Amino acid sequence: MTPAYNQLYLEDAMHNLGTMLDCAVRVAHCDLNAYYEMFLSSGIAAQMETGNPRYVSGLSGMELMRKVLTRSSDIRIPETEFSLFERTPEYWVGWALAYYQWQSTYSFSFIQRNGLDINTVLSLYPTLHEADLTKFVATAAAIMKRHLKERHNMLKTIRKQQRITQKQLSEISGVSLRMIQAYEQGDQDIRKAEVQTVFALARVLGCTLETLFI
Repeated sequence: MTPAYNQLYLEDAMHNLGTMLDCAVRVAHCDLNAYYEMFLSSGIAAQMETGNPRYVSGLSGMELMRKVLTRSSDIRIPETEFSLFERTPEYWVGWALAYYQWQSTYSFSFIQRNGLDINTVLSLYPTLHEADLTKFVATAAAIMKRHLKERHNMLKTIRKQQRITQKQLSEISGVSLRMIQAYEQGDQDIRKAEVQTVFALARVLGCTLETLFI
């Protein structure tokens, strides 16, 4: 998919997201994980994902940090100047995540839920912060692919619990054997399947649609 905004604004987005996380920890004294959850729920993450220029490059990292806190907590930080003297681990996390989100077009929430949570990204800092950004991208993609593959195995797990073969599931549900194999192997994302397809599988397996999305 095409990124939500022009690459000309990517550096601003990376710097601002990095500064935002750095300010949250060092100015507002927030727990990084707790603050990032606020960022995801505040609506500001969605504004950045869709390329809203005000949030991508119009606001500073400090301003973004205050807006997240205003929307998602009772914490209020007065306006103050902030100078970034060094690229801290928290800054690198935001900087790298902004790039990966832009390139992959995944939402920040999707990235967080699927193996690349904020603490996992932080754990990559010691080995990757001095490396070319492409190495982070490759590592991030591999982590998410592995996680998604494990999640897709829920279909396989339930099918085996019901003692139904792939062929039987295909014949009863009407979903092609090839697609069932692709879902179980992680080659296709079952969450992107048509609702009718997932409903048919869930009906045969005796589970909810949500269970197959876990």
